[in-house]
Amino acid sequence: MVEKIIRWYKKNQRDLPWRKTNSPYKIWVSEIILQQTRIQTGIRYYHKFIKKFPNINSLALAEEVDVLKVWQGLGYYNRVLNMLYSAKIIVKQHNSNFPTKYDALIKLKGIGPYTAAAISSICKNEQRAVLDGNVYRLISRLYNIKTAINTNKGRREFQSIANNLLPTKNTGLYNQAIMDFGSIQCKKYNPKCSICPLRKECHAAILEIVNERPIKILSRKLKIRYFNYLFIKKNQQFLVQQRGENDIWKKLYELPLIESEEKLNREKIMAHQYFKPFKISNIKNKYTIEHNLSHQKLNISFWDVDAKNINTKKGFEKITLDNVSNYPFSKPLEKYFQTQHLIT
Repeated sequence: MVEKIIRWYKKNQRDLPWRKTNSPYKIWVSEIILQQTRIQTGIRYYHKFIKKFPNINSLALAEEVDVLKVWQGLGYYNRVLNMLYSAKIIVKQHNSNFPTKYDALIKLKGIGPYTAAAISSICKNEQRAVLDGNVYRLISRLYNIKTAINTNKGRREFQSIANNLLPTKNTGLYNQAIMDFGSIQCKKYNPKCSICPLRKECHAAILEIVNERPIKILSRKLKIRYFNYLFIKKNQQFLVQQRGENDIWKKLYELPLIESEEKLNREKIMAHQYFKPFKISNIKNKYTIEHNLSHQKLNISFWDVDAKNINTKKGFEKITLDNVSNYPFSKPLEKYFQTQHLIT
């Protein structure tokens, strides 16, 4: 079965930029980007990231705002902040030599068992089996496993099977092969079962329950939030602030924000205590958007606020529209600036 997967891979492997290098740094960049990211989007961001930060030293010297700007629109911003933190550790503790051993990689912030296994096996053929979403799906169908993949029991069971399948040679090649096989051949939707070289070995295909595997427990409820962004301006200046550590869009910049438990009308916005430090002459709802995240639904209203006085006492920063491109903003804010013709 392993030989069939490798033969399939040699004919069908994707032409990806990070497969043309043995650089652990570039492979690391690609692996972090591809977490929660589709392949075509990942390729675009990979090229942009490598152009800006071609090596571990250039990344380690970067400022948070710079890495967030490159990552803008990709989501899950904690990923790139962890990369920046780990880059500084590698420069300081490893003399700028990127680790290639699993035991060293797993100690770095933002690198888990899958990423450590991928880098160590691809770069040094270390005997480590990868287990990403594609591999979970393939194994669950091949062996008709009913254990949920997002449980501790499931993770142990699937890792054990993945370890047993791992060949003694060319582990890096095999790990890339099985991930591509799961992504291209054994797809989540409409898998290519009719032309699959593993069809005879696949228990789920034989039982005609391919679409029922893998099993995943869905427990998190959708959280609904109401954001009111305030475009508080005077002359050519307006206010922005940086988001905190423990929420969505970590450390990105945004307009002053009132989060409410329900949709607010103009009267409630004007009466809000948020405006006490300002002398407001006019407020107008300019734009409304609904933005969906994996477990949150955001109802966002943008309010155009004319102020006689704007100050930075609450941690705000005054900027002009000419400077917007220097700051990393979330997708809804970027769209707002564009739809209102505030930026091109």
